[in-house]
Amino acid sequence: MKSIKTLIKKPLRPIINKLPPKLINNLPIGLPEKSLQWSIGIYIGDSLLDLYSASLQKNPVLTRQDVSDVRAGFVADPFMLQVKHTWYMFFEVFNSQTCKGEIGLATSQNTVDWQYRQIVLAEPYHLSYPYVFQWMNEYYMIPETYQANSVKLYKASKFPTQWNFVGNILNGSVFLDASVFRYADKWWLFTETNPEHKWDTLRLYYADDLLGPWIEHPSSPIVSGNAHIARPAGRVLVMKDSIIRHTQDCDPEYGIQVRAFEIDDLSPTTYHEREISPNPILEPSNTGWNGSGMHHIDPHLMENGHWIACVDGRVRL
Repeated sequence: MKSIKTLIKKPLRPIINKLPPKLINNLPIGLPEKSLQWSIGIYIGDSLLDLYSASLQKNPVLTRQDVSDVRAGFVADPFMLQVKHTWYMFFEVFNSQTCKGEIGLATSQNTVDWQYRQIVLAEPYHLSYPYVFQWMNEYYMIPETYQANSVKLYKASKFPTQWNFVGNILNGSVFLDASVFRYADKWWLFTETNPEHKWDTLRLYYADDLLGPWIEHPSSPIVSGNAHIARPAGRVLVMKDSIIRHTQDCDPEYGIQVRAFEIDDLSPTTYHEREISPNPILEPSNTGWNGSGMHHIDPHLMENGHWIACVDGRVRL
């Protein structure tokens, strides 16, 4: 197998070559594929299955050049919330100086024009996939913290810029892209857990309280040995009795496209899902900012019945 130095794209190699071997061996998963090529866009549509880049939308809406407080290699994994009339987007910023992900913030009044604000969360370990949500008039975030071998819960002490660690949800293993949702008076959580980083094992947990105790579902792992449909790809949607989970296709390579599954039976003892379309709901455009891959979506249903979603995409350099 090639070393990680040879896999890193050329713009980052001078930085990587100066790092000590211990740090090189602990670089974030997926960095060889991500380096300097991921950016963020906005899609709209009348249906979750028919989202597209609007003619008036200037995509990508955020790139590494927009980040002003650190030297950014790329931006990816966007999640957003609307609070009153303002949209707040949280996303991974890969810090090229420290070679780890941090959580950035941008805001918009119209979802078309976005202004980068600042890094709002940084830790000694890599952060990405900042899954933000509101519960009981409070704002929470579960960023990916796989290098800490845990799933960590943060709470906003001053939304949207100040976040405090509350506690660990899960411990003792590799947990990728933890995605939480509320259904039937319980909390549920999907996460990918293959320790060999093959992105092919999806586990499901549930709890009565956000801080647990969390119990692994008897049908877990929900997916085993299938990198096409295991790794989470964004927000889990709960709409009346319908639950939609998004998954990134990582076969034959990381972050190709996004598929969607409807969960039509979910209880502490039962689980059943079906793919809602034979085609991906997001796929590369073969040109421009998302020409070679897309691997994340955070969709929101608007009051007028239309959908809006923040997505990410990559282009090969």
